[in-house]
Amino acid sequence: MAPPPKTLLLVEDDPDIVYALASFLETEGYAVRAGQNGLEALELLAAHGMPNLILLDMKMPVMDGWKFAEVFRAKYDRVVPIVVMTAAGEPARRAREIAADGWLGKPFDVATLLSTVRRLER
Repeated sequence: MAPPPKTLLLVEDDPDIVYALASFLETEGYAVRAGQNGLEALELLAAHGMPNLILLDMKMPVMDGWKFAEVFRAKYDRVVPIVVMTAAGEPARRAREIAADGWLGKPFDVATLLSTVRRLER
């Protein structure tokens, strides 16, 4: 019997990006949950538990990535790797701002995405 797939939480407000990333990651054997903003992501965590990794956009309506990271770390003591995904300049700086474990500058290719996820998943 195969082990259950590792779960990723994708927090992204662009539905085209969500569809593309979720479709790709699911073909690679991951289960993907997606929230359109930080508030939806927190609701998914409360309903379904911790993922193995969080892919986090920074600029979103309702609750942005900075606020999500702040609330997430204050609420949960379990550490889950966070990878910042941003089109903003200096993505590494954005990752440092929230003490993320990694970053992807948009646009990124699927090989980079996959290697980052595999390197950081728990």
